[in-house]
Formats: sequence, structure tokens, C-alpha cells
Amino acid sequence: MRLEHLTLHNYRNYADVDTDFSPQINVLIGANAQGKTNLLEAVYVLALARSHRTSNDRELIRFGEDFARVTGRIGRSSGPMQLELVISNQGKRARVNQLEQSKLSQYLGKFNVVLFAPEDLALVKGSPANRRRFINMEFGQMSPKYLYNLTQYRTMLKQRNAYLKQLKYRQAKDLVYLSVLSDQLAAYGAELVAARQGLLHQMAEFAAAIHSGITKGQEQLTFEYRTQVPPDARGDVKTAYATLQGLYEAHQAREIDQGTSLVGAHRDDVAFIVNGKDVANFGSQGQQRTTALAVKLAEIDLMKAQTGEYPVLLLDDVLSELDDTRQTHLLKAIQNKVQTFLTTTSLDGIAQEIIAAPAVYHVHNGVLTADSAEA
Repeated sequence: MRLEHLTLHNYRNYADVDTDFSPQINVLIGANAQGKTNLLEAVYVLALARSHRTSNDRELIRFGEDFARVTGRIGRSSGPMQLELVISNQGKRARVNQLEQSKLSQYLGKFNVVLFAPEDLALVKGSPANRRRFINMEFGQMSPKYLYNLTQYRTMLKQRNAYLKQLKYRQAKDLVYLSVLSDQLAAYGAELVAARQGLLHQMAEFAAAIHSGITKGQEQLTFEYRTQVPPDARGDVKTAYATLQGLYEAHQAREIDQGTSLVGAHRDDVAFIVNGKDVANFGSQGQQRTTALAVKLAEIDLMKAQTGEYPVLLLDDVLSELDDTRQTHLLKAIQNKVQTFLTTTSLDGIAQEIIAAPAVYHVHNGVLTADSAEA
């Protein structure tokens, strides 16, 4: 999978962009605050219909304008595909091959990307919410079924929490209705738990091999999926569903007392274990960065395994955060395999001998210019 052509109109600080890209490595060079990250964000938004930097879509529209448009021609093994996303004060409109999509969920999954930014180096030691967001964003790209169950789960969770608050303050008293909400939440939660169990297991295998390569076999990485569903009940949806039903019954009084759902997939987490120790709590900064790199690279292999195609990789100034060993491993891992967009203020310090004939683009004040000597 690759982004062959990108057109932007009124996106962030870009008035207009209309350019082709190399199927290999594309390097975006420019000083800070010129628009390098904005362009990477636009590619991300084209894929996921949302920004990784803000939840306020208005920020994506060029100052003084009414709308922004991001259009891309995607090369896939099944043939080219045209994607378009228009963002305005009225919301988002998505088109696939000129056909408007009635729901954004129908648009998602057509174009897969993996973003690696400096903040992702904190994935290992960050909050459980950060890791859940990471899991949901990546698995949702790979599986329409996962995305559907996640959307339904969030809707039911919101309804159940609202009703638990009513029960807490005695504005409602119908426990049968609570039981119905619990049953529905357990059904969608069981689907998520079973999917996470399988996908995390597969990702862990890819990550372990990558991690071993970076550390020259000195360290072993494993994943520990942390959920309230016991290990022997996670792999089967029916068993996970029955387990969650039982947990809701057991915690009902406490949940009413606190006015919120204390049990379920929204409290899941994953721990990264290196040589038997939780690297978030007991690992060095170097071990944490190596683990984060292995996890991000494992995403690429997992997407290939799940969708049949490699995703596009977005590296937002991340090479400057990696030492020579990790930088070299990253670049070797993606060379001639994954279309890559890489932002940097300078090529100095980057292992240029590893990057074979990159296409170079200069970014200045919202203007993208291809380096004719390279591109």
C-alpha cells in the first residue's frame, strides 16, 4: 500500500498542495513550525478521518477559511483508489472513488498508516489510557468488525454509566433495565477481549523477534494482556461474555454506589515485559525506547499479516530521538518494504548510507517543494 498522490486545500498552514510521492522513502526537510508535521498529519487524517494531535477539527482548517480538503490516490494490490475527506463546521464528508460514504466507518480501513512520533517513545511507560488508544486505533484500522464492536461498546458504556448515576442519586430504580445494559455491554466487551487476545498475541511474536534483533539476543520481550477476564476465558467470545456477565452481577452494588462501570474492556491494559520484568517500572530509558520501537515496527508486520498489505509509515522527527543502533535497525527494517514519510530539520545525523535514493521535499511556510535532484 502506498500514497501515490496527495492534494491539500486549506489544510492547516497549506493553501494548496498537489504532489506525487516516491513509493520508497520521502524525506520532508524544513525548520520548525513550517508545516512538516502538518503534512504528515494530513496523511494520517486521510487514513483515519481524525487527527492524532487534536480533537478539534476546526484546527485542521486554514485560518479564515470555511473548509479543508484532503485527497489522496492510494496504490493497492487490488488497484488504485481515490480517497477524499472534506472537513467543515458541519462535520466531515468522506468519499471513496468519488462515492460519498454515509458513515465514516465505511471509509475507514481503506488506507492504513502507522505513525511513529517522539511521544510514542512514552507508550511503554505512559498511562493505560494511552495504550488502550494505541490498541484501538491500530486494531480498528485492521478489522472493520473490531471497529464496529468498539463503537457499539463505547455507546453502551456511555448509556450504562448515565443510568448508574441515576441509580446512585435515586433518580431511577429499575434494576432490570441495568441488567439489560450490562448484558449488551458484556456482549460487545467479549468481542473486544477475544480480538485483543488474538491480535496482541500475534503482535507480541513480531515484536519479540524485532526486539531480539535490536538487542542482539540479550533481551526477551513478551506482552502481558491485563484484563478482568481470566486468561482461560479470553480466547472464546461466549466464555468471555459469560465471565463479564458474572462480573457485572458481582460488582453491581459497588458500581451503583460509585455511579460508574468498574468492570469491562474499557479498563484493559497491556504490559511489556523484558527479561521477566515490567519495563515500564523496572526498565532503563534505553530499554523502554527499544521496546517502543519494537512494538511500533511490529505494527507494520501485524497489519501486513491481517490485511495482506504493508501500511504507510509516518516518522515524525523520531530519528533524532533514537541513537545510531536503533536508528539503523529502524531504517533497515523498512528499507524497500514500506513506503515511508520522514520529517527532519536536517539530514545531518541520519544514517544516510542506509536510505537508498530518498525523494526529498523542502517545507517552508506551508509550501512544499520537491528537490529536483532527488525526487
